[in-house]
Amino acid sequence: MRTQGIFMAGLAAYVGEPVGVESAVADGRCPPDRLRGGGLLGVAVADGVPAPEMALTAARQAFAESGLEPGDTGLLLYCDVWHQGPDGWSPHYYLQHHLVGGKGLAVELRQGCNGVLAALQLAGGFLPAEAPGRHALIVAADNFGTPRIDRWRAGPDFLLGDGASAVVLSRDGGFAEVLAVNSLSVPEAEVLHRCGEELFPPSATTGEPVDFDARTKEFVRLCEADEEVAFSWVTVQQRSAAVLAKTLREAGIRGSDVTRTAFTNLSPEAVEHRWMSLLGLPMSRSTWDHARTIGHLGASDHLVALDHLVRSGQVGPGDHVLMGGIGPGITISCAVVKILAARPMAG
Repeated sequence: MRTQGIFMAGLAAYVGEPVGVESAVADGRCPPDRLRGGGLLGVAVADGVPAPEMALTAARQAFAESGLEPGDTGLLLYCDVWHQGPDGWSPHYYLQHHLVGGKGLAVELRQGCNGVLAALQLAGGFLPAEAPGRHALIVAADNFGTPRIDRWRAGPDFLLGDGASAVVLSRDGGFAEVLAVNSLSVPEAEVLHRCGEELFPPSATTGEPVDFDARTKEFVRLCEADEEVAFSWVTVQQRSAAVLAKTLREAGIRGSDVTRTAFTNLSPEAVEHRWMSLLGLPMSRSTWDHARTIGHLGASDHLVALDHLVRSGQVGPGDHVLMGGIGPGITISCAVVKILAARPMAG
């Protein structure tokens, strides 16, 4: 949908300390094949810093940059992929308690890797109905340093890093404008992210480790045996192209007008095949060089990449950034952001 009039007033990121792949291979934490072919250099590790604390730090920084009052927040959307704290506890209320207060609606989104993009779409529908002076806060945070998942072995084309991000959205101006954001689903492909596992009892209650690599291998086996399952992945590619085209059209630009892209932090082969080839753009316009050093940050990849692009001066006023992700479901989401001005705290 077209979202003109929705501005990014403040943006911030919290990224864990870098840990190199070579050192992780040397001490046995990371399989040696991670040094070959993929070009993955390392991950960000937050050690024992809870995800909600990282989110709170990023949100405070985003509000400081925006100049807006946290207490005027009408909508808080908290995006995450991994566990946030005690079972039965909701992390978004932690941010309400310690930062924005309880005047607005707070919701947790479990939308996978493209949760922030779904949040942008939801916020775009919420803000026009709000009175001037009100704003929305989107945060994302994940810490994968827990026993049930191995950041070095969890998936076939990524390493898991720890980080958080936050953006304050306003109708009253900002350093960037969200021009368009869209999503499409391929529900018949939901089998990919549960392949080989039973629905009950939930694995979280059995203590079984999460292994996306094993699920992917089982999905490939199913594709070879079942033409309908195989076609579902073809549909993912077709709808990815459709979402890209619709979002670019609504933003009023062409693929060649995109200055930089920010996609999920996967291997270069995955980023090129799923996105850059559809756009006809070289990998040099992606954020792969930065992503390869911090890993896949769960729900924070897109905002962390945007923060990095602006702070490092790789994009500036007049530039367009295309963000995209494919999350479990499967949901495909894209957004186009236009940079309007230098950020107050950039540099």
